[in-house]
Amino acid sequence: MITNFFIPELNNHDVQELWFQQDGATCHTARATIDLLKDTFGDRLISRFGPVNWPPRSCDLTPLDNFLWGYVKSLVYADKPQTLDHLEDNIRRVIADIRPQMLEKVIENCTSRLDYIRDSRGSPMPEIIFKM
Repeated sequence: MITNFFIPELNNHDVQELWFQQDGATCHTARATIDLLKDTFGDRLISRFGPVNWPPRSCDLTPLDNFLWGYVKSLVYADKPQTLDHLEDNIRRVIADIRPQMLEKVIENCTSRLDYIRDSRGSPMPEIIFKM
């Protein structure tokens, strides 16, 4: 997928400032995969064994995994796509409809939760209300 789809698609865009992050799942961190991603992203790779190390099984520390993928998935599958083309169209539509303001709110929410965790030294967060 990386060599046949992802890298060719990247070549269609200006990605000089783009960072790539993935979780530390074993299948994502094979030496060949990490080498390929390092060649593509240089030191802008956030991954286990990458230039910016990311702990395994800690994907929930990011707004992407904490919010975005669930949000996208809920909309992509809302009309129960029956074909790969329909699924791909839904993915493209949902991603295209995401506005910067929504992502700003997601980052603000994540930042406030991290501030709370730091200030409370990791205690539970029952009074935090997650907002959109």
